[in-house]
Amino acid sequence: MKTIFISYNLAHSEKVHAILDKCNARGFTRWDATYGRGSIDGEPHYGTHTWPAINGSILTVVEDDKVEPILSRLKRIDEKHPAHGLRAFVWNCERMI
Repeated sequence: MKTIFISYNLAHSEKVHAILDKCNARGFTRWDATYGRGSIDGEPHYGTHTWPAINGSILTVVEDDKVEPILSRLKRIDEKHPAHGLRAFVWNCERMI
């Protein structure tokens, strides 16, 4: 099992949910307002007057074979809209109940 953490501009919410649906990643936890800035470039997403954009974040645990289809679809969204910001991180899920 793998854990995927996805952080994305809220403008991508429907697209991210659609990807999880298409890849049969049913279970997830979502945070509607997360804040941050990219490590290389892009504008901060702080939800303020100066930096009004806001991120959402999702944490999902999936079977290993679902990781690549999810990441490749997310990458296409990020490449199409690089200014919005979208990142995904994967790590092992040792145990769960």
